[in-house]
Amino acid sequence: QVQPVESGGGLVQAGGSLRLSCAASRSIFTIYSMAWYRQAPGRQRDLVADISTGGATNYADSVKGRFTISRDNAKNLVYLQMNRLKPEDTAVYYCNTRYRQLGWGQGTQVTVSS
Repeated sequence: QVQPVESGGGLVQAGGSLRLSCAASRSIFTIYSMAWYRQAPGRQRDLVADISTGGATNYADSVKGRFTISRDNAKNLVYLQMNRLKPEDTAVYYCNTRYRQLGWGQGTQVTVSS
């Protein structure tokens, strides 16, 4: 099963910013809406944001106004720009289609210190 590859995580202080990237195969990228998910320790994997092939976006209430999802169709990349980060944003972040149709990649760890 095809797996996306996530990158860009790290350790940042509260109020800081990070940009995550996700690479996916073109055959997947041109067909499906893509999404970012996150999973904190002991919690379920939740949808953070999604973006359609045409660029329409949706966000979880907890990240609205702080995070921005975008896609580069020419490069088969999906981005998640995260601003004004909070300690509660700490999690492993994953990329997948909107309806979780791919295998899960390794994810990328985001840690926000207070």
